[in-house]
Amino acid sequence: MQEDKKPQIEFVESSIKTLLRRMGFSFSLEFQEGGEDSWFIIKAQDAPLLIGDNGKHLSALSHVIKRIYEQKFPEIKFQFLIDINDYNKKKIEEIKDAARMHAQRVRYFKKPMEMRPMNAYERRIVHYVLQEYPDIATESTGQGLERRVVIKPLDLA
Repeated sequence: MQEDKKPQIEFVESSIKTLLRRMGFSFSLEFQEGGEDSWFIIKAQDAPLLIGDNGKHLSALSHVIKRIYEQKFPEIKFQFLIDINDYNKKKIEEIKDAARMHAQRVRYFKKPMEMRPMNAYERRIVHYVLQEYPDIATESTGQGLERRVVIKPLDLA
């Protein structure tokens, strides 16, 4: 644990624990730091209820915890992710795999391909992963909930 982030980490841990206990969940909580990502990992028996359909409850939990953090530390930026039973980590890997698969198809067919609509975080993952392909370009198109990544051969970009 980085000493300079210790008060922020402890505050987020405490906020998660307080909220989930008041909701009646039993769980364990662990903090992990890996590269650029800071993760608060929740392990719970009631994971499907906490995660919700397509991660909606997990997304709401993350939003609430981040707002609580911003109220306490308005001047201190601290990027973190909350995960429950590795749901987000698996989802991120699925997005990376889909992006790589689309990139291979774009290389083969030499035609642009659109991915499914994604939120900003998911689109960032695609753009980041496909930076390792020097012959592929990515761009986000569309509006609102229909915003998606288009993957193109670089000679068409």
